[in-house]
Amino acid sequence: MKNILFLIALVSSLHIMAQSNANDLFAAGVNDAEKFTNAYVTPMSEGLLYSMSNGWYNSGKAKPLGGFEISIIGNMASFKNKEDKKGFELNTADYENLQFQDGSIVKTVATALGDIDGVGVYVDGPLAGNIDRQDFELPTGLSSENINFVPSAFVQVSLGLIKGTEIKARFLPKINTDEAKLGFYGVGLQHEFTSLLPAEKIWPIAISGVIGYTHLNGSYDFTEQGVIAGDDQRLDAKMNTWVFQAIVSTKLPIINFYGGLGYVTGKSEIDVLGTYSGGLLAGSVTDPFSINNKISGVTGNIGAKLKLGFFRLHADYTLAEFNTLSMGINFGFR
Repeated sequence: MKNILFLIALVSSLHIMAQSNANDLFAAGVNDAEKFTNAYVTPMSEGLLYSMSNGWYNSGKAKPLGGFEISIIGNMASFKNKEDKKGFELNTADYENLQFQDGSIVKTVATALGDIDGVGVYVDGPLAGNIDRQDFELPTGLSSENINFVPSAFVQVSLGLIKGTEIKARFLPKINTDEAKLGFYGVGLQHEFTSLLPAEKIWPIAISGVIGYTHLNGSYDFTEQGVIAGDDQRLDAKMNTWVFQAIVSTKLPIINFYGGLGYVTGKSEIDVLGTYSGGLLAGSVTDPFSINNKISGVTGNIGAKLKLGFFRLHADYTLAEFNTLSMGINFGFR
C-alpha cells in the first residue's frame, strides 16, 4: 500500500480506509462492495474514535482565573494483541459474486488494521466491456506496515475562568492535499470540586470532572486507484466522541500523578461517494452506501505530569476497548 505514512499520522488513517478497494469491489456489485468495506473499515473507525477521545486532562486541579496551558498532544490507540480486530472471516457463500482465486469458500482476510496480504479474488462475467473475468487482490492493513496503533494528534488550549472552572479547546490545522482533506476540533470543560471546599489549599489532592466533545471530518479520493471507471470516487468520514470523566490528582510543586474513571461514547459515518460504472454494475451508480459505527464503554487511566516552570511534560495510559497511550508537551502560566 503506497504512502501509508503520507503527510501525518491522522491522514494515514483515512488512507488505509480508502484501501478497502471499494473501487475494485464494485466489479462484484454494490452489495458485495458494501459488505466487504463494512467489515474491513469498522475496526479502524473504532480505533480512531478511541484515539481521538483521549488527552483531555493532565491534572485534577483546574487553572485559576487567567491561567492557561498550550499543549501538543499525541495519542496512540493500540491493537497489537487484538487479533479479532486485524482480520475477519470472509465466506463467499455470503457474497453474490465474489470468489477466491484458489477455490476456497472461507478464508480469514485482513481488516484495515491487519497484515494478511496476497489474497486473490475474482468476479466472473460477462462484465462490462465484454470481459469474462476480473481478478484483483484484497487489501491488507496497518500491521503490514509494522504499525500497531491508530494515531491522533492535535493542539489543545486550556484557560482558567471563574473559580474551579477551566475551558478547553483542541484543533488540528486544516490539511488539504491532492488526495486527502482533514479537519479536527473539540471543546471541553473541567470543574474542580475540591475548590469549593473550606481550606481547599491545604488539601493534598484535587478532584475534578471533565466533559469533552471531539469532531473529525475528512475525505480521501481514490478515483485513480481501482479498476472501476467513474468520477469523484472518495471516502468522506465524520466522527464524533463524548467523554465524561472524574479525575483525582496530587498537588505537588514539580511532579504530580493523576488518574481518572469515566465513560466514552462515539459514532462514525463513512460515506462512499462518487460515480461507479463497469463490472457487474447495472449502469452507473452514484453515492452507493454509507458505513455507520458506534462505540461506548467505561475507561480508566493513570498518568504523571512533570512541571519545570513554564515547561511541562505529561504521559498517561488509558484502559478501554482500545488501550491508548497519550503524551503531551505543555507550555503554561499558573
